[in-house]
Amino acid sequence: MKIGITCYPTYGGSGVVATELGLELAQRGQEIHFISYAQPIRLRGQEPNIHYHEVEVSRYPLFDYPPYDLALATRMAEVAQLYDLDLLHVHYAIPHSVSALLARQMLADSPRGRRLPFVTTLHGTDITLVGLDRSYLPITRYSINQSDGVTAVSNYLRDRTLRVFDVKNEIEVIYNSVNCDVYCRPKNSVELRLEYAPNEERLLVHLSNFRPVKRLTDVIEIFDRVRKQVPSRLLLIGDGPDRSVAEWLAVQKGIHEDVLFLGKQDQVQDKLGIADVLLMPSELESFGLAALEGMACEVVPIATRTGGVAEVIEHGVSGYLADVGDVDTMARYAIDLLNDESRLRTMGKAARAAAQAGFCSSKIVPQYEAFYRRVVERSS
Repeated sequence: MKIGITCYPTYGGSGVVATELGLELAQRGQEIHFISYAQPIRLRGQEPNIHYHEVEVSRYPLFDYPPYDLALATRMAEVAQLYDLDLLHVHYAIPHSVSALLARQMLADSPRGRRLPFVTTLHGTDITLVGLDRSYLPITRYSINQSDGVTAVSNYLRDRTLRVFDVKNEIEVIYNSVNCDVYCRPKNSVELRLEYAPNEERLLVHLSNFRPVKRLTDVIEIFDRVRKQVPSRLLLIGDGPDRSVAEWLAVQKGIHEDVLFLGKQDQVQDKLGIADVLLMPSELESFGLAALEGMACEVVPIATRTGGVAEVIEHGVSGYLADVGDVDTMARYAIDLLNDESRLRTMGKAARAAAQAGFCSSKIVPQYEAFYRRVVERSS
């Protein structure tokens, strides 16, 4: 199949999921065309069956804010016609599904009139934040209902979308996935750890885009409590608006030398695979991709019991769950685990087994392929 994929190319969960899905589909022989304003961060430019089409937005003095959604719709229609795409798959309802809807209408009215189906995948923020803004709610509902197929990354997100938006379209749950061959504990992890833990300290890790919803200061608070009981260091992977606040808090607590800001990483599995525990104290997670990536690397996640996280982590088996803001409980879980090597490794292996059983790309990507085929058949 020839599939057009649109996502936000920045360092965020939806963009990572869309890019990794495109890479997996390409490896399975599908022809993938990414359409966005910048090349997705996890594309390296040398992958077979992968094409990238940049969306250029004209900047006229008339517009305070350039109309990206219109430029995107035009580029979608152009790429679909030039490369004879079978369908579009857009990640995030706003504005991507609206642009796909316009592209579908433009192609239907073109001289070679054809119907280009599009699939919308809901990731969370497009529903929990953007979509609930009253000014966007009607267009969000409309674009979801007009989609030829809709998926959500968790049962939680599907149920919330149906309830809050009164959506008439069916929503199929297809979980996020991880390449279990790529995300794994490196055989030389002991040697690799020495760069960050030269005195054999324990390693905790956090991976996100450092937005307020990720509660980065809670990560610092948890680590401060853990460090007082267990010699340890904290790896922070990513970047974003809350970085400076977290840096200042680490300085205030006198732990800044053991808090390592690693910035954005293309190959996050290289850093995840050497850690012991992953901290994810988010305000809300519709799925919890970072936790899944850590689990595949035998890193035990300690996360908040919110959104779809409980669909990924089984409390006490493949990780631990606590209430939002309960940094004392999360710290206690980490301290107890880090002081018990046998339990730490047993839970790490259980975490990887859970990732392999339900979330490996080899299981999830075929679900998308089957969904695409059903959408195309209905639209033909």
